[in-house]
Amino acid sequence: MNTITTKKPSFFAGLTGQILIAMVLGAILGIVIHNWISPEDAKAFSKKINILATIFIRLVQMIISPLVFTTLVVGIAKLGDIKAVGRIGGKAMGWFFTASFVSLLLGMFFVNTLKPGVGLNLPSIDLASASEVTAKTQNISFENFIEHIVPKSIFEALATNEILQIVIFSIFFGLAAASLGDYVKPVTNALEKTSHIVLKMVNYVMKFAPIGVFGAIAGVFAVRDFQELAITYFKFFGSFLIGISSLWVVLIIVGYIFLKSRMTVLLKRIVSPLIIAFGTTSSEAVFPKLTEELERFGVKDRIVSFMLPLGYSFNLDGSMMYMTFASIFIAQAYGIDLDLGTQMTMLLVLMLTSKGIAGVPRASLVVVAATCGMFDIPIEGIALILPIDHFCDMFRSATNVLGNALATSVVGKWEGDTETETAVIE
Repeated sequence: MNTITTKKPSFFAGLTGQILIAMVLGAILGIVIHNWISPEDAKAFSKKINILATIFIRLVQMIISPLVFTTLVVGIAKLGDIKAVGRIGGKAMGWFFTASFVSLLLGMFFVNTLKPGVGLNLPSIDLASASEVTAKTQNISFENFIEHIVPKSIFEALATNEILQIVIFSIFFGLAAASLGDYVKPVTNALEKTSHIVLKMVNYVMKFAPIGVFGAIAGVFAVRDFQELAITYFKFFGSFLIGISSLWVVLIIVGYIFLKSRMTVLLKRIVSPLIIAFGTTSSEAVFPKLTEELERFGVKDRIVSFMLPLGYSFNLDGSMMYMTFASIFIAQAYGIDLDLGTQMTMLLVLMLTSKGIAGVPRASLVVVAATCGMFDIPIEGIALILPIDHFCDMFRSATNVLGNALATSVVGKWEGDTETETAVIE
């Protein structure tokens, strides 16, 4: 009898390998452009090459609204009743706020321990570059946050990818559908089929991911002198990396506590989304892909479709850690001493003001600027971290993806809604 063997495709033939190659090639091209042509031409090149990243992110954004709406409505309808929604939602929010608090505390601990802003003497600060961020701080208030949660038009929310507003409408729609039972099954079946079509579109869009990552990385390195940035911001970036690495260790340990050996499988599953988020500095860009990978990992679709949209609004662990770190860093740079009570108050303010801002450009910086203004720290201090923010954003975006994948998997296990993965890990 002849034995048929199938040859496993090489690592670099898969999406993850292609993205890693794209990152390296993008960095090399950017460095060459930066060193060999004038700054004006390099800036023009950066603007043009960034179109590749913009196209990829816009393709993903095109999918997010219909995917969130269809999957969340179907997921809630399958849950069956308001008690199940409340139970899972309670577990989710408990996890989100605990994870957020731990992330904020880690940022506060490391910025106070390593003191990267103390004695900082930067050669030049471009205050004008901070204007686009500081101009948005007036929109960050408790009243505006509450207004931002509730959509005045679902079509407006869908058009602008306001995930939190879509979540609110979808919860009401899903609960109404569940209460009507079999009568609305044709509608929920149609939405379920639509969600499968959208997920199929994800496969097509993800083929463009390496090109998007290539454009994003090349564009940054073309206009940034990496060597100068590394020297000038060594203390800030180095301290931040220590903090964010510690957060990864905490998240992974917690994952092994709850998921045991399956945490290893989960990490293998989400390698590709992590790298895409890292390369594009957008956790939003991997929402559809992460949805697909978590379902392949074994979390039931009704849990994934309920947890992920909530997580993208309430569970941004990497951004949380960065917010306290950056806020206190700016205070240190200006020689402003913040006692422990003030820092804890700042932490609680960040906990509230940061919720529901997913999708806002440079959301973390906007919240940091608003928080600085509340505590009489010069908002212009944002200019101190703008040159290095893109590189920090790479790490916090990937951390956000890890945190949401972990939260969804753990809640799925608590609900008894995980099953053994049958798909082969690529």
